[in-house]
Amino acid sequence: MANRGESTGPGTARISGYRSALRARLERYRDLRLSESELATLLLAPVLAFLFVVSFYPILDTVWGSLHTGYILPTRESAFVGLENYARLFADGSFWNALQVSLLYTFISVPVELVLGLAIALLLNRQFKGRYIAQAAILFPWALPTIINARIWAWLFHGQYGVINDLLVRLGVIAEPFAFLAHSDTALAAMIFVTVWKTTSFMALILLAGLSSIPDHLYEAARMDGASRWRQFRDVTLPLLKPTILVALIFRTLPAFQAFGLPFGLAGGGPGEATTTLVLYANDITFTRLSFGQGSAAATVITFIALGISLLYVTTLYEPEVR
Repeated sequence: MANRGESTGPGTARISGYRSALRARLERYRDLRLSESELATLLLAPVLAFLFVVSFYPILDTVWGSLHTGYILPTRESAFVGLENYARLFADGSFWNALQVSLLYTFISVPVELVLGLAIALLLNRQFKGRYIAQAAILFPWALPTIINARIWAWLFHGQYGVINDLLVRLGVIAEPFAFLAHSDTALAAMIFVTVWKTTSFMALILLAGLSSIPDHLYEAARMDGASRWRQFRDVTLPLLKPTILVALIFRTLPAFQAFGLPFGLAGGGPGEATTTLVLYANDITFTRLSFGQGSAAATVITFIALGISLLYVTTLYEPEVR
């Protein structure tokens, strides 16, 4: 006899069938008697397989292509040449110039972004009227697509029609308009300036998240001990912000070292090779010179340098716990 309020129709029978099937399936899994580590491996296996297909396979295929010549899709006809592509790459002066440009661009722009981003984050971490509007406003440069940002600044820096030239002439800083992107001495500096303008807000946003996670009672305890604002920053803020700084540095250093859109849109890698980064160089020898093997060798070198930079950051800045 059915209980009060319990239906005995087809719907109830269907639900009962689902429950029985689920119970039988759970019993089958229970009979496997997997340990926790085995169960974790089993559950992670699809994700690891997906990562291998979308991340590791292209890297391995690029390394394999760097050891061959004539590796052109879709025929994939190639000849094994060993390390010949690397020898040609390292003998090319343009490669060393691109490496120098990438390193200068990365290790000048990222520290400047870190200092400015930290200053902005400290300001935005205070309570003041219009704080959330200010947080949204600083994201505007970062929200602009890189190629559009590059084209806007290319016009702003224009030697005849650029607004920057007009302002500097009116202020008396320069006597006559100057083509910043047409001179090798100033083109890289202009590119670094545009990068700092665009991505400092991204750095500030990451650091602001880290600052927000520091408990207020630590500052109250420091103030009760008579610590000055500088001592609070040095002994409380910086140690607790170190993991966030590590993440911010990795997030900005690797894209800066692999920059393509900004140098391409701003000055096309010129004048000459003054703003040609490694990725721009690899793109040129692969798709302009159609040297696919040498292009794969350049991409492999870029990958290993980026990996080395990441390991350097992790080994020097990472701490398992704050002492």
